[in-house]
Amino acid sequence: MQEHRGGSVKKMQTSATNKRLRLLLTGIRDKTLVPNPHFQRRLVWSNAHKAAFLETVLDGLPFPEIFLSAGEVNPDTGDGTELIVDGQQRITTLYEYFTDSSTLRLGQGRVPRYQELNRDQKVAFLEYEVVVRDLGPLSEDETREIFHRINSTNYSLNAMEVNNSRFDGAFKKFAEEVAARSFFIDHRVFSSLDGRRMNDIGYALTLVISCISGYFNRDDRHEEFLERFNDDFPQQHVISENLTFIMKFIEECKFPERSRTWQKADLLTLLVELYQIMVVESAKLDPRAVSSSVQSFYDEVDDVTRTADPMPDAAEYYRRVRSGINDRISRINRGTALRGRILSHLR
Repeated sequence: MQEHRGGSVKKMQTSATNKRLRLLLTGIRDKTLVPNPHFQRRLVWSNAHKAAFLETVLDGLPFPEIFLSAGEVNPDTGDGTELIVDGQQRITTLYEYFTDSSTLRLGQGRVPRYQELNRDQKVAFLEYEVVVRDLGPLSEDETREIFHRINSTNYSLNAMEVNNSRFDGAFKKFAEEVAARSFFIDHRVFSSLDGRRMNDIGYALTLVISCISGYFNRDDRHEEFLERFNDDFPQQHVISENLTFIMKFIEECKFPERSRTWQKADLLTLLVELYQIMVVESAKLDPRAVSSSVQSFYDEVDDVTRTADPMPDAAEYYRRVRSGINDRISRINRGTALRGRILSHLR
């Protein structure tokens, strides 16, 4: 055995062979080939990615090898299974295409449905040769280890890095666009580490989702929205314009560069609350008045520990940026406190 981080893996002799696609498809149909072992993350491609992959196969072009390992064997009947250690999305997409699954929506693109192919095209599809690397019999722990080694060079992936490996659709691309805006760059909101670990994209996801549906706990709703809007994000244009409007308003407030405004948690709260007030509720705000009341509030927050009798809302806000900063209740309480100060001049 060779010891590695996260477990141990046998020094194995693997072999790569070609298998006709029909054998893999019938294996899935007969449940002798398991495309989604329970320990794997369920990968999600958009339909556009699926169509592009299918076009590659229909054109007879190769795709990267898939990895199989031996599954359970019935010693009485000799029946056994194989597990797809890596390549499940590719094989599953091909199976969806072959069976005309309702989960595969090709639209009016360049890829015809399988039923629309002529006989020769169908045979060519089924006879397509897939490069398969057989890992042999492995324990579940060994299979897990190999899966993670194939799919990542980092064993402590954060939530956004995991989602990045799973989703590459409309909602994630929109979050990338938001995170890359000059608004964040000019005010140095994100560190270089945030960029390397994709925390900036996670932040953008939290911002957009909170604007749409309210505060939530940590990153609990990221996956839900990434999957729901993987193929299309109909609200993208409207949300983008609204965020531009709010960011421009904050710029007009001319907060000092050393203001609490530009710290990530504080900025998230300010962006979401202004979005709700100015976009959802259509309230008219004066940037000078908002700047004065909000900066005064931030000063009170910064002075909480130095003041014998701090204002209750400032003390609560301070508490919520010191402990459980990304919990839903903390986000709500910070938002409530800040909202009161934003609207104070209107009263």
